Amino acid sequence: MNSKTLNEDLDLLRRAARKAGATALQYYGASPKTEQKKDGTEVSEADHAANDCLQNMLCGERPDYGWLSEETIDDLTRLTKKHVWIVDPIDGTRAFLQHKPEWTVSAALVTDGEAQIGVVFNPVKNEWFEARKGEGATLNGNRISASERSEIENACFVGSKRLLSSRRWSASWPQVNAFWANSIAYRLALVAAAKADATLTHTPKSEWDMAASALIVEEAGGKVSTFDGDRLIFNREQTRFPNIVASGAQLHPLLLERTRQFQSDTHNVGYHL
Repeated sequence: MNSKTLNEDLDLLRRAARKAGATALQYYGASPKTEQKKDGTEVSEADHAANDCLQNMLCGERPDYGWLSEETIDDLTRLTKKHVWIVDPIDGTRAFLQHKPEWTVSAALVTDGEAQIGVVFNPVKNEWFEARKGEGATLNGNRISASERSEIENACFVGSKRLLSSRRWSASWPQVNAFWANSIAYRLALVAAAKADATLTHTPKSEWDMAASALIVEEAGGKVSTFDGDRLIFNREQTRFPNIVASGAQLHPLLLERTRQFQSDTHNVGYHL
């Protein structure tokens, strides 16, 4: 993809994500209609409206690109496409429905399995995280860099305190500070901006959660992988990653020393991270 085309795609992505955020805001705090998905999570009419906005704009102007969204049935035709839009119209629906400003619009363009451009937009806080592969990451137009912290003790984690105290770790964690944010895309964006040193989750996450946010972390100089250290590849037939760890580059290998020893238990549903 040439630079001119990617510039045009980024402009389109910006316009679509802004409009999707404005659309979602019309429902925020207004008790939108909801229904339950097969996995037990809720989806609202706001999710569908934001999804329609993104799909109409992105696919309308790029009909030859593939499409993958949390709120659209995946027909796998995207696997035949070189370029694919991967979006989550509202990441953090639970927070959205509880009127907490922790939800985001997350959208990326992936080419041959690699995210090229991505945005994570928190409309309530007016925080716009953006990255383009090889050109760094920004927050509201200002360049951001992930934390340079090199030790775990007293690090700031955005995530669940309960996970860190789980008995399934081979060794106890040192003292860390932790705070919660519902949207995993937002958590990664906060790591990219050094508002937290790291985040991790042992529950599976989907490509639409990670495509934009992982690019933003990596372009901010951070690292994102599975607990085993595997890098993230997108537009696969199986769209779930088993777990995620993201942090500044110096902290990441120290975290992997611990996450590689985590005793996975797919039947345990005590955490919803």
